[in-house]
Amino acid sequence: MRVSIITVTYNAGATIRDTIESVLAQDYPNIEHIIVDGASSDNTVEIVQSYGDRVAKFISEPDRGMYDGMNKGIKLATGDVVAILNADDFYVDSRVISTIAEQFEQHQVDSVFGDLVYVKHDNPEKVVRYYSSASFHPGKFAYGWMPAHPTFVVKRWAFDRYGYFKTDYKIAADYELLIRFLAIHKLSYHYLPQVLVKMRTGGASTANLSSNWILNREIVRGCLENGIQTNMTKVLSKYFVKVFQLVVRPA
Repeated sequence: MRVSIITVTYNAGATIRDTIESVLAQDYPNIEHIIVDGASSDNTVEIVQSYGDRVAKFISEPDRGMYDGMNKGIKLATGDVVAILNADDFYVDSRVISTIAEQFEQHQVDSVFGDLVYVKHDNPEKVVRYYSSASFHPGKFAYGWMPAHPTFVVKRWAFDRYGYFKTDYKIAADYELLIRFLAIHKLSYHYLPQVLVKMRTGGASTANLSSNWILNREIVRGCLENGIQTNMTKVLSKYFVKVFQLVVRPA
């Protein structure tokens, strides 16, 4: 099974090397790493180019935002399954992809996901929040819950059959896509009970209160567009649980 990993970048010179190195460190032999850059003005392009053909495909050109970049990368992918690894994220160890591949083979599912930890931007060894996907089921979309998207790996054919990321969303196109895949079209999935990805804080969905408000409005929109009844009160109820994510840590 070939695994395509898509990384979208824009002025990610401070972090992209960690992302690339975490992919290169994987012990799984059949990985295609595709990096799509949105015409960065810092040293991102130079850093990526320094890896030569160890990055399978690299393009740098203006785009219409991160979801447009993700769609470009997916359309370039030749793998059996697709993972999205953001330019602020990296895999926790060298066994992540081989472990995910084993789950696809063992459980014969359309998708696999696990847990992630948020870490301090300037100190990736410092965990600030633990995001467990253990209790996810499609009924939770109405309450603002989804599997940890950076850990979500899915068969590539799902995008051709059920659509790509909607580029008119600013922050929550991943949420809307997972609704389509898991709730509407009922792709099968397997939860892997371990931390797979470290995510630096300060990304699009965690930057500030304004970003959180946009995120939650788009979550409501994504649900309603797909026939899932919800409202802002339901979605905001997730924060009562998220408080515990600040103190709970992986076993």
